[in-house]
Parts: sequence; structure tokens; C-alpha cells
Amino acid sequence: MDIKDNSQMVVTDSTGKEHLMQILFTYDNEERKKSYVFFYEVGDENEDVMVKIYTDDGDLVEIEDDEEYEEVEEVFNAWQDDPEIQKLKNN
Repeated sequence: MDIKDNSQMVVTDSTGKEHLMQILFTYDNEERKKSYVFFYEVGDENEDVMVKIYTDDGDLVEIEDDEEYEEVEEVFNAWQDDPEIQKLKNN
């Protein structure tokens, strides 16, 4: 993963192809000691939002725990439903 600025990153897939991703927001969970990034591929008509754990080394890791995934899904739903939270990212 290569972060272009605070709003975009480049992700290389398993075939070596690079994809420009738009970062919606990040979320840190101090209890789990993990950070998450919510993003979608630039140019994707559906704007399918993905979420991954990101490490200090810049690696993106799949969320494999159902409870953890439900938690980040709740965070995303709260972000989606509350324009005030969205403004925090845009400032």
C-alpha cells in the first residue's frame, strides 16, 4: 500500500496490478490495538466500500473475525448515517 496523501492510496493486487483507492476514513480501536481503513476504488461505478486492517508497516490485512467485522460495520453505518461525523473527515 502506498498512501498518496490523506485521501488516496495505491494498492497492488495479487497479480501485481496497481489500483488507486479513495480513502473515506480511518478508525482506530485502542482496545484491539488495531487500525482500519475504509476505502473504494477510484472509477468504480458502484463505489463498493472495502475495509481492511492496516498495520504500522503499511500492510492491509483482511478482517477474519466475525465480531470484529460486525464492529467495523457498525462504525461504517454510523459514519454513513451521521453527516456531522462525515464533516470531521472533510475538515
